Amino acid sequence: MSIYIVDDNPINLTIIEQMLRKAGYHDILKTTAVMELFDYLHLNEEVPSANNVDLILMDLMMYEVDGIAATRRIQQVESLRDIPIIIVTALGDSEKLAEALDAGAIDYVMKPLNKIELLARIRVALRLKFEKDWHKEQEDRIRTELNLAKQVQTSILSEPLNDPQIKISATYRPSSELAGDLYAWNQIDEHRYGIILLDVMGHGISSSLVGMYISSVLKDTIINFVDPIEVITELNKRMNQLDIKDPFIQYYFTAIYLMIDTQKGEIEYINAGHPRGFVQANEQLYELTEGCCAVGLFPEMSMKKGLIQYDTKMEIFLYTDGLLEHMNVEDEIGMKRIIDVWVDCDEREADILYDKCMLIETNEFQEDDICMLLIHATRKP
Repeated sequence: MSIYIVDDNPINLTIIEQMLRKAGYHDILKTTAVMELFDYLHLNEEVPSANNVDLILMDLMMYEVDGIAATRRIQQVESLRDIPIIIVTALGDSEKLAEALDAGAIDYVMKPLNKIELLARIRVALRLKFEKDWHKEQEDRIRTELNLAKQVQTSILSEPLNDPQIKISATYRPSSELAGDLYAWNQIDEHRYGIILLDVMGHGISSSLVGMYISSVLKDTIINFVDPIEVITELNKRMNQLDIKDPFIQYYFTAIYLMIDTQKGEIEYINAGHPRGFVQANEQLYELTEGCCAVGLFPEMSMKKGLIQYDTKMEIFLYTDGLLEHMNVEDEIGMKRIIDVWVDCDEREADILYDKCMLIETNEFQEDDICMLLIHATRKP
C-alpha cells in the first residue's frame, strides 16, 4: 500500500513517516510542495495517472496551495477520485473541515497527532481503497465479458440481403450492452424466404440469453417447418422447454414471422403479440395484425395466419416497441408520423430510416431496445 504525505513542514513529514514505518508501512512518499504531488500524479498531462497511490495524507494549511484546493483539484480528475484523502490539521475550524470534506476528503485527523487514532483512520481508508479497487476490477471484468457477449450476439444477426427479387436491411440499437431484440432471415428455396423479428421480454443479460437460445434453433425451424403457423408453434414449444425454477418468472417473446414467396407474390405471416407491421402493395397500405398471443406464455396456442398478395412489388416495415416508446407514440396520430417518414423515405435502408425517425421528437434516453426491418420485394416473372 503506497501512502503519499503532503505537509509544508519538514518536521511534520518526518514524524508522520516514522509513525507509519513503525506500524509496518514502508511504501511511503513525501513532499513539502503540493505541486510535486501534482507532478507525481501527472495532473497537468492529458491522461493523469494515480501512479499506484493508495492514500494521501494532506496538510490543510499550506502556503503554496492549501489542502482544500489540492483536494478539489485531485477530485476533478475521474481516474484519481478513488484515492482517499485524509486531511491533517491543527485548525479546529468546523467550517474549514466541512469544506475539506465537501471538496472530497474522506476523513481528517487533528494535530498534535494521536498515533493510535491516525493509524486507525489510515486502516479504514486503505480498506475502503482496497474495496473500491476490487469492485472496479470486477466491473472491468464484467464489462469485458459483456462486450464479448455483445460481439457474439451481434455476429448471429443476419447480414443484409440483396438478391434480385428481395432486399432486406435492418438496424439494431440496444439500450444496454446486451439486447432482447433479434432478427433473422433464411432462404428456404429458390423463391421463398423466411423472415422473423422478435422481442424477448425485458432487456439486458437475461433477455439476451433467451434470445440466443431461440436464435440457435431459428434456421432449422424456418427451413424445416416453413409455414408461419408451424414455425411459431415450434418456437412456442421450445420456449416452454425452458426449465425456469421460479414460478413467478416467465419468459416470452413477441414476434412477426413472414414467409415471402416471390414467385407467387404472397406474404404469409403470423403476428405473435408484436406491434403491427406495415406492407405497401397494390397501391394500398396493409397492417400485419393476424396471429396469436406472445410466444412462450402457454403450452398451446390458437392462431390465425394472415395472407397478403401483391402483383408486382411490395415493401414491408417492421419494428420493435422500443421505437414507439422512444418516439412517444401513444396513438394513431403518432403512428402515422412514423408511417409517413417510411413512405416518404426514398432510400431502402433501415439505418437511414432510423436516422430520419430520430429527427422527430424523441425521449432523451433510450429505455428499450430498438430494431427496425425494411423489406423490398418484386414478384419473380
